[in-house]
Amino acid sequence: MIKYSRIIFISLLVRLFAFSVGGFAQQIEVCPDCTLKTLEEGIAASNSGDTLWVKKGDYKEFNILIDKPLTIIGEDFPVIDGEDQGEIIRIVSDSVTIDGLFIINVGTSYTSDYAAIRVVESENFLIQNVVLERLFFGIYIEKSNNGRIYHNKIIGDAQDEYNSGNGIQLWYSNHVVVEKNIVQKVRDGIYLEFSDHVTIVDNLSTENLRYGLHFMFSNDDEYLDNTFENNGAGVAVMFSKRIKMYNNTFRKNWGAAAFGILLKEINDAEIHGNIFEENTVGINIEGSNRITYQNNTFLRNGYAVKVLGACYDNKFSENNFLYNSFDLGYNGKLNENEFRNNYWSSYTGYDLDKDGIGDVPYRPVKLFSFIVSKTPETILLMRSLFIDIIDFSERVSPVFTPDNLIDAQPTMRPYK
Repeated sequence: MIKYSRIIFISLLVRLFAFSVGGFAQQIEVCPDCTLKTLEEGIAASNSGDTLWVKKGDYKEFNILIDKPLTIIGEDFPVIDGEDQGEIIRIVSDSVTIDGLFIINVGTSYTSDYAAIRVVESENFLIQNVVLERLFFGIYIEKSNNGRIYHNKIIGDAQDEYNSGNGIQLWYSNHVVVEKNIVQKVRDGIYLEFSDHVTIVDNLSTENLRYGLHFMFSNDDEYLDNTFENNGAGVAVMFSKRIKMYNNTFRKNWGAAAFGILLKEINDAEIHGNIFEENTVGINIEGSNRITYQNNTFLRNGYAVKVLGACYDNKFSENNFLYNSFDLGYNGKLNENEFRNNYWSSYTGYDLDKDGIGDVPYRPVKLFSFIVSKTPETILLMRSLFIDIIDFSERVSPVFTPDNLIDAQPTMRPYK
């Protein structure tokens, strides 16, 4: 009985302490005319759980360290100017919120990845409504979990890959949501490495030097309703498992080595409901297995899908292949993938029983695509009568393309 009473007493003390901490939380003002004139001064004067209200103004600061749970809110987007001196804000505490700041002039370094905001070994962080310009790295999350990066605008001025950084980067960070951000003109718009259970949703990543999205060694992630447009090489997805990519748009990623998505060593993934429009290659696949491609639309790409080898047990169903130069490119004679019930705009078969399914199987690989893969200069002959003749002869009696690579049940109408 005495032991039980002692437990109750200790529990009451803990609750009273928690109440007192919450009760003494303060709101602290920082402004050019206030007693506290800088973020650094405001952080030093605050206690855990306090809120810093940063009034409109220009604050020339860098190497700002947040080492306690705080909420920092900017009113009318106060400007935090790092004057190209180095990193600007570093968070090393759990439960920190940054909201409504305008951060500019991050330092550039060839030995340190200076960021506008860096979160290090922290939990339960929130970065939202922040504008970042003239940056090296934008938001850098390092060994931190259970956070949210929401509704930020990151605009870089990258000219070369070697002296530019990424817009949003996650490294060894799990259970993070990246939502409704705009990222432009950096090296990689969004970059993940060794980061699992991450959700990337409703972001716009455009005009970046290299990739709109780039991730490696990151499993069980979801990418939903994003737009990746006019990036140097498109989107790169590498060495990851159990990825879900739903309802994204990959548009106008043009160039000699550009694609909507590059898939390399990806297994057990779902790529559904996406739009691939006007890319050099819609999906470039290498060494990727057990992926379902369903309800995607491939519109006016150079290649809709290009398979480079070592790809097994992938299923393509209910996709639209519309007006691509080549619907499918293969570099070998072995096919271990399934194509069924897709719509092909270049299909010229018939449907005598009117069931909506073509009565003649469709062969999506043209001999000419095989020739172009071996000798790219032959693309100049693409519209010639000679090419039409050799493509027809290959469809009748396949010699160079996989004999079993057919859609046995092509649909007669595109999917909505």
